[in-house]
Amino acid sequence: MVVKIARVPFEEALNMTGFGKFNLLVFMLCSSIIAAMVFELYSVSYLVPASACELNTTSTQQGLMAGLPLIGVITTSHIWGYLADTRGRKKMLCISMVIGFVAGSSAALAPNWIVLSILKFLSSAAVSGSSALALALIGECTPAIRRSTMLLLTTSALLSSTGVMAILSIPILPMKFSYYIPILNIHFNSWRLLNVIFSLPCALNAIGSMCCYESPKYLLSVGEDEKALEILQGIFKHNSGKSADLYQVESIVLDEDNANKKAKGFWEVLAEQTLPLFKPPLLKSTLLLGFMFILVFICINSFLVWLPFMVDAFMSSVEKGYSGMTMCEMIRVARNETDLEETNSTCSMNRVAMTMVFGICIVLAVLNVVASGVISIIGKRRLFIGIQVMAGVSSILLNVSSMWVVSALLFIAVLSDVINFGFLSAFAVDLYPTFVKAKAICLMVMLGRGSTILGINVLKSLIETNCEAAFYLFGGITLAGGLFGFLLPPDGNLFKQKTKI
Repeated sequence: MVVKIARVPFEEALNMTGFGKFNLLVFMLCSSIIAAMVFELYSVSYLVPASACELNTTSTQQGLMAGLPLIGVITTSHIWGYLADTRGRKKMLCISMVIGFVAGSSAALAPNWIVLSILKFLSSAAVSGSSALALALIGECTPAIRRSTMLLLTTSALLSSTGVMAILSIPILPMKFSYYIPILNIHFNSWRLLNVIFSLPCALNAIGSMCCYESPKYLLSVGEDEKALEILQGIFKHNSGKSADLYQVESIVLDEDNANKKAKGFWEVLAEQTLPLFKPPLLKSTLLLGFMFILVFICINSFLVWLPFMVDAFMSSVEKGYSGMTMCEMIRVARNETDLEETNSTCSMNRVAMTMVFGICIVLAVLNVVASGVISIIGKRRLFIGIQVMAGVSSILLNVSSMWVVSALLFIAVLSDVINFGFLSAFAVDLYPTFVKAKAICLMVMLGRGSTILGINVLKSLIETNCEAAFYLFGGITLAGGLFGFLLPPDGNLFKQKTKI
């Protein structure tokens, strides 16, 4: 007969479920959800230039089309966080993925750039909170000892999916087929097919989310103690292969105050969730993490958005045998030659550049896996600071390196700062209590992506007018992020500092 223990704290009860098949399945689902989000948000990087000839878009219109998805993310992230904390992680992930698929796939039938922009805005708004919700779900279903590693590994999914997008564009965009649809007065061609393919992961993840457990910690926070215990028993069964009756927990308690407080109306609930983030003792965490998300996102996201452009210019110079030039000089030479060439390929994507984008993303994904493996040895804060400093210094050194191999390695080092997305998310998951966790993560991501709008415009402008200043400026900001990283709590103090409201 199994002895049952009553009133077990949630973290201990979760640890007693073990780590195994269930956790790996949840990780695969959450990684796939993040990949679906990336496919929707960054699809414009490929669809906007590829559709330019058919839709006859100007440079200004293309800029608006590229910026609308980020605006969709900023305007709705907070709402998704509220819904996840009041209606559940699983339900909101299903709804998010369904709306993302419907709006995203419908964009393939857009008759003009305005309709395309609106549908991409809607699809991006729909998936805007999915990353934060997925991180909250995996964080609340994974034992503490493995949590940071699993959260960090999701960044590999983000990086890999970015590379996969580039690879998918290589065989699809050059296709010459065209089917006329009279009722819409459009030609269904390669870029429209690519759009449909980019939206398919949302449909698959909607089905996967329906089959997944709800977060037991969320259920416990809203008073569904019996359901939370049933899910923990199910997790134990999947991980151990034993009967759920052998799970030694009889009842669980959530070691967070105010978890069961319920407001009567929408605005009361919204205030109950939001105000604690801006009052002691959570105020310090909100200000620090918000600032850190801005510093990291404004730099690395800006480089990721213009990665195909910069790699294309760099590789063009390398292929033509130019030597003894810094990266900025290579970009300037490539731009000048492009401006002088009169071709009909303005709507095509360079195959070599797309292949290099894929290669860079896979290298970064592997580096992220390595970082995940050593996190328990070195610690999150030390790794975060080290990566920030390395990326910042590498950005500055790009202006003095005249060897293209060294410049390529330095540029990859700059892009490695993307690994810190996972570290910041892990800090947010650890520092905030359950009833505001999803909202807090969504708020942090919203601040980060809001800063990205400024960053991508500043970076593109500087690359065209004063390239060296771009690497000095963004390198300096990255270094500043490393210095502020010393204010983050040491790994051993995370759970001690997790505040009870």
